[in-house]
Amino acid sequence: MGDRVIQNPDSISYLGQREAAEIDELLMGPLGFSVDQLMELAGLSVATSIAEVYKAGEYNRVLAICGPGNNGGDGLVAARHLHHFGYKPVVCYPKRTPKPLYSGLVTQIESLSIPFLSVEDLPSDLSKDFDILVDAMFGFSFHGTPRPPFDDLIQRLVSLRHYDQARQKSPAIVSVDIPSGWHVEEGDIGGKGIKPDLLVSLTAPKLCAKKFCGPHHFLGGRFVPPSIVDKYNLRLPAYPGNSMCVRIGKPLKIDISALRENYISPELLEEQVEADPIDQFRKWFDDAVAAGLREPNAMALSTVGKQGKPSSRMVLLKGFDKDGFVWYTNYESRKASELSDNFHASLLFYWDGLNRQVRVEGSVQKVSDEESEQYFHSRPRGSQVGAIVSKQSTVVLGRHVLRQQYKELEEKFSDGSMIPKPKHWGGYRLQPELFEFWQGQQSRLHDRLLYSPREVDGQRVWNIERLAP
Repeated sequence: MGDRVIQNPDSISYLGQREAAEIDELLMGPLGFSVDQLMELAGLSVATSIAEVYKAGEYNRVLAICGPGNNGGDGLVAARHLHHFGYKPVVCYPKRTPKPLYSGLVTQIESLSIPFLSVEDLPSDLSKDFDILVDAMFGFSFHGTPRPPFDDLIQRLVSLRHYDQARQKSPAIVSVDIPSGWHVEEGDIGGKGIKPDLLVSLTAPKLCAKKFCGPHHFLGGRFVPPSIVDKYNLRLPAYPGNSMCVRIGKPLKIDISALRENYISPELLEEQVEADPIDQFRKWFDDAVAAGLREPNAMALSTVGKQGKPSSRMVLLKGFDKDGFVWYTNYESRKASELSDNFHASLLFYWDGLNRQVRVEGSVQKVSDEESEQYFHSRPRGSQVGAIVSKQSTVVLGRHVLRQQYKELEEKFSDGSMIPKPKHWGGYRLQPELFEFWQGQQSRLHDRLLYSPREVDGQRVWNIERLAP
């Protein structure tokens, strides 16, 4: 996620108006980008930045105010992506540009049934109807004084910053690249302009961004080639993973007690779930894989030793069927020691993107040597060497010790010969005795379905009960 990387604002390059214009000309000239390509990437960056800060469960209603130029096009693209991210965008696009690119964006938005509102149809108090206001009116190339109706729209955004004791939550203002009405280099001259909560700089921050005092500043537009970086000696932050945005500067201090999600999920109903919890788990696990969640097989394994003190750690599920859930580890680790003292354990799967958890309790036993051997040799050779090197849970003098031992073993088996599985390494299988499936819902009225076994005519069947959230 882009929010995880924080860059010092003083170590980043800021562009003046001339440099920003030159870079755009290079991108759309010798470097082969088209306007619609850059607009698509910029709009996606804006939408992902918004999603990083303002979750759709609490900030669902979005008004995108789009100007007649490229900045307005970025706003149109962002509105389309926000719709697919689960938000409910509305677009105000008062001065439509007749070019095919912009007409196409309008058609795309209309095909999603995203409403367009005229300036006259906007509510008098924007704070009552919207949670997020996207300022995509003017970008770095704008000169002069805003004309109607944008002068009034800017003033309406400015007026929202006047503190109102009666208002519990004022809409968040998000500005695309430049807060509309600001000077691209000198910022908010006179101090009476828009005060956005989130500024999404594109390509590189403009000089006016140094005057930005809001809580959230992101950089988007992950398309700057090395030739431009070198030519303009740009110092830009590294984007994390596959994110389209990266945070600049530190976020405001957060009140942990105020952190909460208002989950929006399909209901989990008794008559719709599978009779066998393994089948229901397989259904949910397949959903997590299909959703592209990172490591959907990650699970928290909790064990309790003979002293009665619980401990938990994340491990990776490596197989499941009617007989149980399998993972592999070091038989001389702390969890192995605790399992030898107390063979009862629990697993917890948490799939954040789906608002789901699954808890499994049961008894644990080692898998057969044949199973452990077969899985060990299916692993990458580097992981096989690592299993030999690591005396898990013991004290190590330093990382250099591990590196040296790894290097020695890597050289030993560099001829491609089979790496022997250590005797102290193998698998465990938890045989389930209880399942709980949890689905997050609004107002903390979560769904919790408990599967517990009972005997019917000598056969084990699963009883399904709903638990209070």
